[in-house]
Amino acid sequence: MKVWIPHPAGVELLGEVPLGVTVEPWTDSAAPPSDPAGVRFWVPPFLAVGDTTAMLARLPDVAVVQLLSAGAEVWVDRVPEGVTLCDARGVHDSSTAEWVVTAILAQLRAFPTMIRAQARGEWVYGDVAPTDELAGKRVLIVGAGSIGAAVRARLAPFDVEFTLVARTARPAEGVHAVRDLPRLLPTADVVVLLVPLTDATRGMVDERFLAAMPDGALLVNAARGPVARTDALVAELSRGRLRAALDVTDPEPLPAGHPLWELPNVLLTPHVAGSVRGLLPRAYRLVGEQLRRFVAGEPLRNRVVEGY
Repeated sequence: MKVWIPHPAGVELLGEVPLGVTVEPWTDSAAPPSDPAGVRFWVPPFLAVGDTTAMLARLPDVAVVQLLSAGAEVWVDRVPEGVTLCDARGVHDSSTAEWVVTAILAQLRAFPTMIRAQARGEWVYGDVAPTDELAGKRVLIVGAGSIGAAVRARLAPFDVEFTLVARTARPAEGVHAVRDLPRLLPTADVVVLLVPLTDATRGMVDERFLAAMPDGALLVNAARGPVARTDALVAELSRGRLRAALDVTDPEPLPAGHPLWELPNVLLTPHVAGSVRGLLPRAYRLVGEQLRRFVAGEPLRNRVVEGY
């Protein structure tokens, strides 16, 4: 049985490989490492785009597609019947949560403004001080999964008030349903988006969503670009009423000359929340566990189910 992975370093990071399993790095889509026949377990490249799914057609025996990303929107409905699709839920919790905390603090403490001033060689104390602060803020986390829990844990020491939202309410855990957002948004100082991209979440941040946020509120998108309607974002942010920190955009990459680049109340990063040095060790630890489960006939973790 063959396993194809996208990183040569993954061969060692997998840990113990079951007897009879051959692990081969597939780093060049035009040059498979061997005959694709017999590849039962495939790990696609991290942050694969739509074209990567076409590689499935070259793997006639594949039974498991194990992603390195927490998001699976590129793969849903593209994996053949009978093939199990698993995401990397849990792998990106710490890194994405760190980005969210960094982005919130950077915007509230006016770091982007001061960095631009530094580049100009200007001391702008009187223009930026006193800055806003995180203490006492009401934070609304839209997406109460494992990353949402990690964000909450890291923000808790900052003396903030939390409200969590998920697709369906979990009253025992204090989690509200998405349908409650119109009531919750007007009370939020910071809104953090951590939802997967699905038919239900595509475009959920629209004119009404943004209009419901109070003056001066901060929108943080660490989910996927199309969760927010870009035209609505540009229109609202151009008025200066809200602030935003965006790790993802629609389109992505954001083209040169796009209005979002120029808005002084927008912090942009190039989809790097999960791209840290610890990614591969964590990711291949999961891959190794999944591979051993598969060979032993045990249930796989993080299966992407219908309605994702």
